[in-house]
Amino acid sequence: MKYWLLKTEPTVYSYDDLVMDKRTVWDGVASPAGIKNIKSIKKGDLAFVYHTGDEKKIVGIGEAVSDSYPDPKDSSGKFFVFEIKPVRNLNIPVTLAQVKADQKYSTYQLVREPRLSVMEVPENYWNDFLKMSE
Repeated sequence: MKYWLLKTEPTVYSYDDLVMDKRTVWDGVASPAGIKNIKSIKKGDLAFVYHTGDEKKIVGIGEAVSDSYPDPKDSSGKFFVFEIKPVRNLNIPVTLAQVKADQKYSTYQLVREPRLSVMEVPENYWNDFLKMSE
């Protein structure tokens, strides 16, 4: 199992929307690096859902309920999607400011590549962020 961080603009689709929908297709990722990461997502992987925009914080956890697959709405075959369901809200959201404040994360993609919308989370960081959310 791998761990991921998925960015979303909460005014477009928020973690609360995912909870309400109970399951969704995670789509709309167009960057080559983001697509490459989506192609690696497998059923059972866990993902932090991160709100971008004014919030800039990890707010919940989702679980991939499918492997990634070609986006059926894309005739070019370049884009991939996967299905996700909510697991739980974080007790206390983890802000980007908290992550940036710790030098340990200075090389992490969340800090270095702010436009990347899908990124892997190393297991030790996953565990750190969970502790920060308690």
